Amino acid sequence: MSDDEIILSELSDDELVQQMHDDLYDGLKEEIEEGTKILLERGWVPYDVLTQALVEGMRIVGEDFRDGILFVPEVLLSANAMKAGMTILRPLLAATDAPKQGKLVIGTVKGDIHDIGKNLVGMMMEGAGFDVVDLGINNPVENYLVAIEEHQPDIVGMSALLTTTMPYMKVVIDTMKEKGIREDYVVLVGGAPLNEEFATAVGADAYCRDAAVAVETAKEFMKRRHNVRAA
Repeated sequence: MSDDEIILSELSDDELVQQMHDDLYDGLKEEIEEGTKILLERGWVPYDVLTQALVEGMRIVGEDFRDGILFVPEVLLSANAMKAGMTILRPLLAATDAPKQGKLVIGTVKGDIHDIGKNLVGMMMEGAGFDVVDLGINNPVENYLVAIEEHQPDIVGMSALLTTTMPYMKVVIDTMKEKGIREDYVVLVGGAPLNEEFATAVGADAYCRDAAVAVETAKEFMKRRHNVRAA
């Protein structure tokens, strides 16, 4: 039987989950939608569909992206396929109060209209189980402050692709310090011209060189936060 002849509804649960990992890897949106619906029809709880089929599939994509096996266009296709599954699951997850990794507010800073990297981070983070609030592009400090107050995220993410807009990240972080809220949030920064030295200089918690690293870093910080709360 060729791949073209695979009938998802005829696969066992384990086979279907494995096939969804493959379909996510290949960026097959309609197949992910169908697989998600089949698992739900078989009585799977939405959280298990999310974690076992989608999140695990995107973890594999993320690792291969990090290792240079997959590239941005392919990962965007995978992320879009993931998004199709999430569209089905999101209202069901909200209704069941399913656990989340944490909440992220992310946006490109003022003066910068680049968003491919930011979008990829947002989609990968959502794929890892984070609740993502995307502020879009060209965000002045006020946008971050309003979003922080409204959504109470665990993590604030800022993106910049221009060397001229990078310094604005410090404006946002300094304003958070002035308002006495900086220590309440993890601040992650990313974008092609940035590096770890820059992140340290502006007062961010970490620099993330790509979306896969952003997910790993965010998970690590959330683990630390949970440990602190538990202690």
